[in-house]
Amino acid sequence: MRWLSRRRLIALLIGCVWAGTTLWHLHKPLPAGLHTDGAWQSVPADQLRFLADVTGADAYGQPIIRQEIFDEWFAVIARARRYIVIDMFLFNDHSGRMSTERAPLRPLSRELRDALLAARARTPQLRVLLIVDPINDVYGGDPSPDLALLQDAGIDVVRCDLDRLRDSNPWYSGAWRLLLSWWLKPAREPGWLPNPFESGPDGVGFGSWARLANLKADHRKVLLADDGGAGIVGIVGSANAHDASSAHSNVAIELSGGALQPLLASELAIARFSHWRGDWLEPILRELPPIAPQPGATLDVAVHTEGAIADFARERIAATRAGDRIDIAMFYLSYRPIIDALLEAAERGVVIRLLLDPNKDAFGRVKSGRPNRPVAAELVSASNGAIRVRWYRTHGEQFHSKLLLVQSGETVWVSAGSANFTRRNIGDFNLEANLSVRAPAGSGFAQMVGDYFELLWQNRAPVGVEYSAEYPVYADARQSSYIAYRVMEATGLSSF
Repeated sequence: MRWLSRRRLIALLIGCVWAGTTLWHLHKPLPAGLHTDGAWQSVPADQLRFLADVTGADAYGQPIIRQEIFDEWFAVIARARRYIVIDMFLFNDHSGRMSTERAPLRPLSRELRDALLAARARTPQLRVLLIVDPINDVYGGDPSPDLALLQDAGIDVVRCDLDRLRDSNPWYSGAWRLLLSWWLKPAREPGWLPNPFESGPDGVGFGSWARLANLKADHRKVLLADDGGAGIVGIVGSANAHDASSAHSNVAIELSGGALQPLLASELAIARFSHWRGDWLEPILRELPPIAPQPGATLDVAVHTEGAIADFARERIAATRAGDRIDIAMFYLSYRPIIDALLEAAERGVVIRLLLDPNKDAFGRVKSGRPNRPVAAELVSASNGAIRVRWYRTHGEQFHSKLLLVQSGETVWVSAGSANFTRRNIGDFNLEANLSVRAPAGSGFAQMVGDYFELLWQNRAPVGVEYSAEYPVYADARQSSYIAYRVMEATGLSSF
């Protein structure tokens, strides 16, 4: 009996340590510089620009691709003379099982690598900080030759320390931190397991898969640079420098001026907690002009990151009244506070339109349709059809945009960037960055964003091009799908 009691005591202690570790890393304080709720700053209209990549197909199935985002990235990089700061989730040429029969993949990773190398060669004093997610080295299992080449050229490459973030998958991550993380250090390991991101013969070790299962990411897609003079310019969006993602539809906002200061400060904080020891960025940050009223300003802009994106979205949705309009274009929509806010807005008579990816394509693999299809079924049913849903017609690529557009009276509110509306993305687990804009409804920026949404929603294109389809095309009202989505969203046991 004494031995039995001792075993129970040991089991209880182990259970308490596991539960305590899990709860701490689920709710621990965020590192400084995250959950940025930037001050609103007035900016002239010519300092703000909406960018979009749009992919569709004509009546014969041939791709129609219009891309702006990375073309503008490369123009900004070419103008820079003092510094460039990049934070990028995917920066690699992994193609998975993507087929190039329908359309060749654009080598975005090589283009970005070469643009940075050319910028350094042209201006040797140019300082470059590149923050990347460790997924690009397959968590140490397959080191990126491109990142090594950039490091050799004098570029500061920083792999984000994901262990500093909260754990979105507590059912696994508690055990990971107690049993595996302290001895499974990132390193090139014998390739006895399949590479999770490639279909080729090269494999990776157990450690890569063990880290992948934590399901967390530095998911930002940010470029910040000098404008060739004393100013700063930035592009914040949803597009990755990833070959297999090169045909995705995406959105971004380009901004010039001191309103970017909170974002640059946040990027410095990420670099610091990821063990970067460079000393050149702090002086640049101090030199930026303080946030102040701008002569001739007609628009207001703010930086929002991580959970502050959710705060902004919920606030703007909650402020709508009958006759207002909410338009959302989104790759993943599953965050319960946003869903509840949309249903409440529909009850108030707000016009709501959701343009969603059908969640059927993932780099050559077939997906289950979760979370968007069961979420759409809930929203359409619970609102008695007041919430309208259309699906983007993808053809192997993804509708990867993340855009909120709210019109309240004569004011338009926009949020665009890297953040899907999911628990992981805007629940203070991933690293995310959006720019939010307040604009008069008749302004050029508001019209540009509205025209983008109407193009896709109403299929305003040459005859035979259909960007989006009616809700019944991919509707899934099965209770089993809905239950699976709710469990995955609540527990973190999901890829969304």
